[in-house]
Amino acid sequence: MQRYFEDIEVGETWTSEPVTLTEADIIRFASEYDPQPMHTDPEAAANGRFGSLIASGWQLASLSMRMFVTSGSFGDTPMVGLGLEELRWRLPGRPGDRMTTTREVIETSRHEKRPEFGRIRTRVTMFNQDDDVVMTYTVLAQVPVRDPSKV
Repeated sequence: MQRYFEDIEVGETWTSEPVTLTEADIIRFASEYDPQPMHTDPEAAANGRFGSLIASGWQLASLSMRMFVTSGSFGDTPMVGLGLEELRWRLPGRPGDRMTTTREVIETSRHEKRPEFGRIRTRVTMFNQDDDVVMTYTVLAQVPVRDPSKV
C-alpha cells in the first residue's frame, strides 16, 4: 500500500511495537558509533554519573527510526528525510528498558518548488516501560503527491 501526501492528515498518530534494549545491543552499537565508557563498559558505567550502562542517544534515535519504518505507518511510500529538529534526550535508556515510539503529524505543506512532493513534519516521542519520555524530536520529510498537476 502506498500513501501519498494527500492521504496524510495533521493529527495522525502511530505507535510502534515495544523494543527492549539489551546490554549486548547497547555495547555493540556504542563500540562502533559512540565508544564512551558509559555505553561500552558496565563496570565503569556503574561508577559513573548514571550509575549503570546507558544507551547512546544516537542508538535511541536510530532505534526510533527502525520502529517507525517497521510499524508500516507509511506503507510502501518512499519517505525522504529533510531534517531533524529539536532533538532532546530526556532520560537515559538502560538495559532492560522497553521502548515505544509515537509519531504525530503536526504539519503538512506542498513543496514550493517541486510540485511532485509534499512535506510532512512529525513529532517523535520515545517512552520507556514506565511511560516516561526518554527522547523527543521533530522530523521534516518529503513524500510524493498523487497528482502533481493539482496544486
